[in-house]
Amino acid sequence: MPSSNGKKIIPGKVVSVQGPVVDVKFESPADVPDVYGVIYAQTMDNRRLTLEVAEHLPNNIARCISIQSTLNLQRSASATPTGGAIEIPVGDCLFTRVINCVGEPIDQGPPIVSNLYSPIRRPESGTRVPDFSKEKIKGDELLETGIKIIDLLYPLVKGTKTGILGGAGLGKSVLMLEIIQHIVQKHQGSCVFAGIGERLREGNELYYELREHGLHTKTMMTFGQMNDPPGARYSVAMTGITMAEAVQRQNKDVIFFADNVFRFIQAGAEISTLLGRVPSETGYQPTLIAESGEFHERIRDSQGSGGSITSIEAVYVPADDLTDPAVVAIFTFLNSLMVLSRERVQMGLYPAIDPLQSSSSNLDPDIVGQRHYDVSQEVLRIFQKYEELRRIVLVIGIDELSKADRTIYERARKIQNFLTQPFTVAERYTGKKGDHVDVRLTLDGCERIISGKMDKKPEQEFYMIGALPS
Repeated sequence: MPSSNGKKIIPGKVVSVQGPVVDVKFESPADVPDVYGVIYAQTMDNRRLTLEVAEHLPNNIARCISIQSTLNLQRSASATPTGGAIEIPVGDCLFTRVINCVGEPIDQGPPIVSNLYSPIRRPESGTRVPDFSKEKIKGDELLETGIKIIDLLYPLVKGTKTGILGGAGLGKSVLMLEIIQHIVQKHQGSCVFAGIGERLREGNELYYELREHGLHTKTMMTFGQMNDPPGARYSVAMTGITMAEAVQRQNKDVIFFADNVFRFIQAGAEISTLLGRVPSETGYQPTLIAESGEFHERIRDSQGSGGSITSIEAVYVPADDLTDPAVVAIFTFLNSLMVLSRERVQMGLYPAIDPLQSSSSNLDPDIVGQRHYDVSQEVLRIFQKYEELRRIVLVIGIDELSKADRTIYERARKIQNFLTQPFTVAERYTGKKGDHVDVRLTLDGCERIISGKMDKKPEQEFYMIGALPS
């Protein structure tokens, strides 16, 4: 890794190791590296540790967070600053490859050779000030996913941020994989995937799934999984967005997938605790909003007609509590929220997106067109009415409803079933072939159900199908 300045580098010594927190002492204040500077230390078993300076202590001590496990790191071990921050190789050399948060390959492939390196943290001086005086040159460009409920109610627009929120076992990762399958096959740009603190099995399955479908040639991947220290799980989010920014600088559109952003916040909370900072009233780190903002503000359209970064983020919701401070800190930055419902999973409605809890600022007639907007609003109105009727039916039964209410109730159930869909990534489990449905066919199907043309068909015929047969 190239060092950034010509200052003479004088090694320090490790004076304390407490889990992933390592204190390094230097001879003079001038030798202490800057915050976020990198220090290399060697363990007894000849592993090179990457230490990132987190804060400065009295007596010329730099308190660092280790990116790798500190097992077998001894006191008094030599620790050499690099003179710079964590930098990763960027560019086309990363397509088909899997790297960790410091840019090292973890796919058992050859070393990555690149002439271009980029720091994973954006310097404060480089903070972009938006110029609101400039008119947007490009119109809002829709990205079709082929997933009916998403294209109808939560359309993806280039340069926006979409969150998939849900508790454990509701299908966040499966839904994200399906979006990757549908978009990357049709999308001419590139894809960056950041696995943040999730299971190793999921990362392994994703890698081989992409290879199997030939999508890995358009994809860059970085992982800091559950078994990694908090420093790696935190930094890998920054590594992922740095890779996406490098593609964007080539005036290309890039889709950035992050699974799971809550784990990024969680890793920040662990680091904050390890550094001895007093937590906020809610138990999270005092820098919660700042850390979420530092990550999300880098996901944006470039000014002018250059490339864009479109993010799709999975967000774990602890105990299904959408008021959790970490979840709130994340979704304040998102344009679209797709909230997964445990009740819908129990009913077998996949994808289990709750249309009444979810929302999208992209659902606008100027973006999606008047017809699309009108159909989506009518669908939401029917769902709202259905929710009221459903509670009545639980008490008095469907036969007690008026004829008009019963019609709405039955149409709502048909639309609910129609918006389910067999997934390509779940073929081996369900035995049903995955389906890609054009937005036009989704709108046609909803209009036919709303208008009453499908009233004589039983609701079971609409479950887990693609487009409605003509």
